[in-house]
Amino acid sequence: MISRDEALTLLKEHIKEPNLINHSLESEAVMRGLAAKLGRDVELWGVTGLLHDLDYSTMENESRHGLDTAEMLKGKLPDEALAAIRRHAFEMNGAESAETEFDFALRCGETVTGLVHAGALVRPTKIDGMKVKSLKKKMKDKAFAASVNRDCIRECDKIGLELGEFLQIAIGSIVPIAPEVGLADQ
Repeated sequence: MISRDEALTLLKEHIKEPNLINHSLESEAVMRGLAAKLGRDVELWGVTGLLHDLDYSTMENESRHGLDTAEMLKGKLPDEALAAIRRHAFEMNGAESAETEFDFALRCGETVTGLVHAGALVRPTKIDGMKVKSLKKKMKDKAFAASVNRDCIRECDKIGLELGEFLQIAIGSIVPIAPEVGLADQ
């Protein structure tokens, strides 16, 4: 399996947009947090989160999103990770729908980063002190971070987590990397 350092180098070779790099780093952090909570391989889940959108910057056809990333990573990640990457965007690319715990973790884990990031940006202290209750309130406001798929976030129940617990894991996982992704109070 590719190391975290190799994965980060690969990410920066393929993705130049700072917002996409931040999303990838946040997805990695959330996936690591979920793996730790669920007793799964933290390294595998983290690297998968980091690389899941590797094709995004060069994507010419949305219907290939996830499929091209999985092809790029063949031989670098185990089959279960490649399947999760393909399935995280199954509505877009026509892959099989999500079915494993890993699939659902990647789908809800990478999606929640948009809500957490947007929520932090509108707070004076950014992510510092962010509460689950306020994030749940933002989730109900369909106009806030409108492109974030709330139904996908709610798939956290498919990995055995209640929404509040899932949001707490997401917030807690992103806090340590907040300065790196622009979410620390300056």
